[in-house]
Amino acid sequence: MEQRKKSPRQLARRFSFLAAAFAVVAGLAIQGQMEAAAYQRYLTNSRLHAFAELSANLSQLGTDLQKGVYATTPSMLGALCTQIFGRAMSAQMALGELPYGNIELEQTAAFLAKAGDYAAALSRSAAVNGACSDEEREGLRSLADAAATLSGQVSALQADLLSGAATLEDVDTAEARLSGEEGGGQELAGSVYQTVEEDFPELPTLIYDGPFSDHITGRAPRMLEGLAQVTQEDARLAAAKFFDLEPELFSLVSAGEGTLPTYGFSAAVDGGELYVEVTKQGGLVLEAISSRSAGAATLSQEEAATLARDFLASRGYPSMRESYFIDQGGVVTINFASAQGDVLCYPDLVKVSVALDTGRVVGFESEGYLMNHMVRDLPAPAVTEAEAQMVVSPALTVLSHQLALIPTGGEYEVLCHEFKCQDEDGRHIIVYVNAQNGQEEKILLLLEDENGTLVL
Repeated sequence: MEQRKKSPRQLARRFSFLAAAFAVVAGLAIQGQMEAAAYQRYLTNSRLHAFAELSANLSQLGTDLQKGVYATTPSMLGALCTQIFGRAMSAQMALGELPYGNIELEQTAAFLAKAGDYAAALSRSAAVNGACSDEEREGLRSLADAAATLSGQVSALQADLLSGAATLEDVDTAEARLSGEEGGGQELAGSVYQTVEEDFPELPTLIYDGPFSDHITGRAPRMLEGLAQVTQEDARLAAAKFFDLEPELFSLVSAGEGTLPTYGFSAAVDGGELYVEVTKQGGLVLEAISSRSAGAATLSQEEAATLARDFLASRGYPSMRESYFIDQGGVVTINFASAQGDVLCYPDLVKVSVALDTGRVVGFESEGYLMNHMVRDLPAPAVTEAEAQMVVSPALTVLSHQLALIPTGGEYEVLCHEFKCQDEDGRHIIVYVNAQNGQEEKILLLLEDENGTLVL
C-alpha cells in the first residue's frame, strides 16, 4: 500500500509533539535528579545534626559527671544521676543515626551505656544509703575524665566537619570501606572516627549493681567450677543418657564458644528433631529443644509438672520447686527454682518443657542454674514478716508469703520477703521487700489465663 506523504504542517505538529514529550521526560529526569540531590542533602544535614547532638551531649555528660563527684545529698545526687542517664541516652540515640554508628563506634556506645547504667545504680544506692561511697565517687570521677577526653576528640572532629576538612560518608560508602574497598579522595569522618576509637580513653573498672558492671563480664559458671573438659564423645553420651536415648541417634552439628562453650547434637526422635547442647566443661546439658508437634493432650498441667519435677530429681537437680508455667500448643513449660531450706532461690532457674500427649520432656534450659547455683551463706532476716508487710500497699490484699532470693539488675542477689497479693480487681501482684533493710526491691504483675502466667 502506498504510504501517504505528510504535509509540512503535519510534520511540524509531529515534531512539536515529540519535542514536548522529550521535554517532559527530560524534565522528569531533572526533577528526579533534583529530588535525589535534595534527599542526599537532607541525609547529610540529618547526620551532621546527629553528630552535633552527639558532641553536645558528650560535653554535658562530662559536666554532669563532674558535678556528681561533689554532690553530698541524696536529692542532688539523684537529680544529677537522672541528668547523666538522660544525656547518655540522648547521645546513644544520636550515635544510632550515623551510618557507621553500630560498627565503628563500639567503644563509644559501650561507654555511654556504662555511664548511664552506673548513674542509675548510684541513684538507687543513694535513695537507700543516703550517700555514695568513696569508691563510687572515684568511679564518677573516672567516667568524667573519660567523657571529657572523648568530648574533646569528638568536638575536634566536628570542627573538621564544619570546615570541610572531613565529610560524613553515606551508608554505601561506609559499607564499601568497611568491606575493605578503598574510599579514595577526601578524608571521611568514618575513617577519622576510627582514630578516636583507637585512642579511646581508658575506662575505670566499675563494680556496681547493673548489667554493665565489670563483675558480670568476668563471671564463670559456678556449677562448672573445678570440672574437667569432656570430649565430644563424652558429651554425646551425656546427651543420650539425659533423655534415655541411644547414643547412636545423636550426631554433632555445632561446637559453640563463649561464656558456656558447648557441643550441639541432633537426633531424630518421635517424628521430630531433638537438638541438645552439652557444656564442654563438665559435660552438663545446657539446653534442649524438640521440633516435634504435640498431639491431643492426655495429661493435665499438674501431671506435667509432677513429671518435670521427677525428671529433674533423677538428673541431679534436687529440691526444685515450680513457680510459673506456660502452655504453648500442647507443650507445657514449667519454671523451677532451687530451694535452700525455706528460701526459694530464683537465680537458680531451670525450665522444663513436657509434651501433654506423651509426657516426654521435649525442652530443657539450665543456664541460670549452671551460672548461679551454689550452697549459699544466707543471712537471717533483720526485718520480720510483719514489719515487711507494713511496706506493702494498703490497696493490696496479701494472699501468701515466703522468703525468696532474687537477682538484681546487676546479677547480685538479695534476700527478700515475697508477698503474693491481689488488688481490688482480682489481679495478682508480687511485692518483694528487702529482708535486711525493709525497702521495696521489686514489684511484679502477673498476667494469668488458662495458658499460664506471664510475669511483668
